[in-house]
Amino acid sequence: MQTIINYFALLFTGLFLQAQNTVEVTMTNFSNDAGTVKVGLYNSEGTWLEKEYKAQDSKISNKTARVTFTDVPDGVYAVSCFHDEDNDGVFKMFMGIIPIEDYACSNGATGMFGPPKWSEARFELKDNVTKQVPIKL
Repeated sequence: MQTIINYFALLFTGLFLQAQNTVEVTMTNFSNDAGTVKVGLYNSEGTWLEKEYKAQDSKISNKTARVTFTDVPDGVYAVSCFHDEDNDGVFKMFMGIIPIEDYACSNGATGMFGPPKWSEARFELKDNVTKQVPIKL
């Protein structure tokens, strides 16, 4: 019985002692303060721009917005955001190919004839850090 208790104690200790990082995203250069900004934190190239690992909305004030993602495990991540001026939760595109609403990604990644690439937007988190991610729309 003591062996089982020790095993679970070690298991839970390992889970709780994993490094947990913070990602602070500051977005600037909005064209106005209307609507909100939708921000996605992605943890995989396979889900990039399709399914967020974590997501937050933020109000825009003085053409600036901020969000903070906490309890982020060590790994490789990327951030994408868009200015949802009409608060409908949808990233609008003309004919499905040309963005109508402003958007931006971490590391200033931009798309040329397509969406921004994961390899250009990604960054690594490890060792319990707070990562500052400035984004200019």
